[in-house]
Amino acid sequence: MNMSLFQLLAQEAPKAPPAGEPGGGIIQLLIPVFAAIALYYFMILRPERRKQQTVQNRLESLKKNDRVVTIGGIYGVVVNVNRESDEVTLKIDEATNAKMRVTIGAVARIVGEESADKANS
Repeated sequence: MNMSLFQLLAQEAPKAPPAGEPGGGIIQLLIPVFAAIALYYFMILRPERRKQQTVQNRLESLKKNDRVVTIGGIYGVVVNVNRESDEVTLKIDEATNAKMRVTIGAVARIVGEESADKANS
């Protein structure tokens, strides 16, 4: 049981498997990395792109008399859509006929479409 230092050094080191045979190598290290990248794509990137595309389509379909809510929480009715200047005019008060201009990107959601989406689900 007692091995001297000389005997330990004299022992032959275990041989590594040849590069062409399974049992080691860079391929086994890359498989989990590729799996993690694929998982990240399908779990995070793809659904986020789909959501952004849906929001973009809704903003492109914005038209007069749509009831909307801005990102600041202001409810209003679309009076005018000017796509060239990226601007929407909203009527925010019926009594005083108050209007405000915001960018199209400031529209968070269309109120009528949201209730229709929930009813279909």
